[in-house]
Parts: sequence; C-alpha cells; structure tokens
Amino acid sequence: MVRNHHLAKSISDAGWNQFARILTSKAANAGREVILVNPAYTSQDCSQCGSRVRKSLAVREHRCINCGFVAHRDHNAAINIQKRGARASGMGYEARVNREESPTIAGHPV
Repeated sequence: MVRNHHLAKSISDAGWNQFARILTSKAANAGREVILVNPAYTSQDCSQCGSRVRKSLAVREHRCINCGFVAHRDHNAAINIQKRGARASGMGYEARVNREESPTIAGHPV
C-alpha cells in the first residue's frame, strides 16, 4: 500500500486508464463501442428525478427526498451511468435499455 495519498491516486488512475484502453480495443475488435462517462455523483444523484441526495459511503441505500425513489446506491449509480452513456452516444435511455441483446461466443447476452 502506498503511504502517499496523491501517489496512490495517480497509480490507481493509471490502472483505470490502462483498463479503459484495453477494453476499448477489445470492444472495437468485437464491433462494439465503449462510452466512458464521468462517475462523479452517480450514487448521489437520483436516477429517477435527478435530485442530488448527499450521503456518506456508509449509507448503502439511496432514498430520494424529492421523488421517494428507493434503491441500493450501487443500482442507482448503475442506472445513472447507463443514462449518461446513452446521452453521450446520442441515443435515448429507453433505446439503450430496450435494444435487442446480442449473444457472445459463449451464447450468453452481453
């Protein structure tokens, strides 16, 4: 473990950048697209109404005080990431969610 917080963050960022490059390359070879999105506030922004609900990392459940939506914070974040990716690609969220799944070599949907 690196004692210097800033150095640890740089090393971590380098690892994610390498992962993103490899994933993008593999996706291109498979005829797929990788859309990188900013992960900031994905677990705090309500995926249903967009309100920011601040919470500590210890709080695992997202409860929107504006619209009443309740979900596990990671599920809420996943929906937000999917929506950001759909917006970045120029497709609407519903088009992305309801698209036909394509099988992988193993026969399981992607």
